[in-house]
Amino acid sequence: MSESVIADFVGKFNASASERGEPATGRVLLSQKRLVLAADAGKTTIPLSSIFDVAVGHVPQDLGKFFDSTVTIAFRKGDHRHVAAVEAGDDKIEKFSTVLFKALLNGTTMTVKHPARLGGRVTDAAFHPAKLYLKPRMVRFKGPESTFTVDLSTVTSFERSQREIDGKSREVLSVRHMQDAQAMTSLAAVDSGRKMSILGRYLRLEYSDIVADLKDISLSEDETELLVAVYSTGPGVSLAKVVDVEPSQAEMLLGDLRNKGLIADGQDETELTAKGRIVVSDKLEDVNQ
Repeated sequence: MSESVIADFVGKFNASASERGEPATGRVLLSQKRLVLAADAGKTTIPLSSIFDVAVGHVPQDLGKFFDSTVTIAFRKGDHRHVAAVEAGDDKIEKFSTVLFKALLNGTTMTVKHPARLGGRVTDAAFHPAKLYLKPRMVRFKGPESTFTVDLSTVTSFERSQREIDGKSREVLSVRHMQDAQAMTSLAAVDSGRKMSILGRYLRLEYSDIVADLKDISLSEDETELLVAVYSTGPGVSLAKVVDVEPSQAEMLLGDLRNKGLIADGQDETELTAKGRIVVSDKLEDVNQ
């Protein structure tokens, strides 16, 4: 590979485009242009421009008996669709998937509107161009007019829809999240359906575990009120007075919220965890609608 290699490790892999039925052990090499799976019996070269989906931890049924911790790559070769599964240790797979998503998405030109909504209120913000960059647990949109970052731990939902932008129907990703102590919605459009699908996959991967954990959590009205108070008050403010309960009851409720993983004790004050921010974002969105 003449271009710079950004990932190089030994792993097991297989590709439906190859003739081998069982996985081979060899080198996995990734550059900004292509992914190469090189074994003694030969190699499979996958241009990044041909990749249309990436799944971490998911293995196609026909390859599932061979793999455990994996990244599965769906790509086109001519008129046919193929998949390649790459297996390695958990740390390597996590690092490889992150680098792969960055190689596929960083620098993509988007058309964004931020914020499109504040709470339930539609803003007068306009769409403008911006470049997409993936950061640890964050997505940054950098444009000549404005730059903003979405903390993925604060994302409560996202959906794809069709919207008219500058007289043209475009596929738009709508992201509900928290920023600067406010619940808001940001919109991002890209002409490439392939890039949109990969970005959606990345967002689901980053916060799906947190959302899954929340499904098993139930909150009383007092717990919900106190959780919102933790979000909205600053250091030194009595939470018991804010929610109008006895200090002993407030401490008991805070203990329950800690046990549920929604708050944690910071250096100066009680803070919301990632899961807690998602719950509060949902509650604020409901109140403002």
